Amino acid sequence: MTVTKRPPAAQTALGPMVIAACEQHLPASQRVLSDELAVQFLPPGLRLVVGACRWRPVRDLLTDATDKKALGLWASVLSRKRYADDKVSEAVLAGIEQFVFLGAGLDTRAYRLVPSAGGRAFEIDLPANIAYKRQRLEAVYGRVPDHVVLVPVDFQTDDLADVLHAHGLSPKTPTMFVWEAVTQYLSEDGVRRTLAFLAQAAVGSRLIFTYVRKDFLDGIDFYGAERAHQDFVVKQRMWHFGLDPDDARSLLLGYGWAEREQVGRRDYLARYIRPTGRDLPVSEIERFVYGEKE
Repeated sequence: MTVTKRPPAAQTALGPMVIAACEQHLPASQRVLSDELAVQFLPPGLRLVVGACRWRPVRDLLTDATDKKALGLWASVLSRKRYADDKVSEAVLAGIEQFVFLGAGLDTRAYRLVPSAGGRAFEIDLPANIAYKRQRLEAVYGRVPDHVVLVPVDFQTDDLADVLHAHGLSPKTPTMFVWEAVTQYLSEDGVRRTLAFLAQAAVGSRLIFTYVRKDFLDGIDFYGAERAHQDFVVKQRMWHFGLDPDDARSLLLGYGWAEREQVGRRDYLARYIRPTGRDLPVSEIERFVYGEKE
């Protein structure tokens, strides 16, 4: 099966999954993240790269190359993914049975974590990413698992409510929304269009989303990520939307959501990095917000 070449924004789904897959070569006690499925969703060439990372010198080279673009990026990606895993697991334990992954990329939560809830998962992403995800699911499982619905969308132009309801989403059912590593690729209008859709969620729904700090995007503070700023903001002009940490609460409140928690570098170090015994820097440029629908 041939998949259309993905645009730059779609290709960014690959890097984080390489990091997640490489992490699996460490002993369980030293891992920030456990995701045995990650490598299976990668293209053959990247699976070879991950295989080579079983040798620590190769893994260290890849980690160093990543952190030269943005200091602490490698551990930040691992911590971000672990935090999202934790929040999805909490939602499962709380009895939530409907999950929506906005910008799902190649993430595996719908297959590792959701089945235990006996619920449904809607994976939403750019058409090129959805086409590739379908290909990998058919290779791994022989088909798209019954509890998963793949939904191709353009966050900038499509009406999410219409698209998701057409695919069977129940608007009256409390839902866990995961919106990871997407907002920076959207315009402010695109972010607000998505939040307007999320404003329709049932009471008791949960939302986690990441954002890139506005002062980083504006070039006020690079946080050791000058190369990332030059690549993503200046040259490729892929990152557009940023947020000040103090503004997240009011932004959510305007769409009917209450901020319950906001985490970043210090939280990741305390919760995920130090307990492994590893000495890894964590980037400051991205944060995660958790909110609940009231």
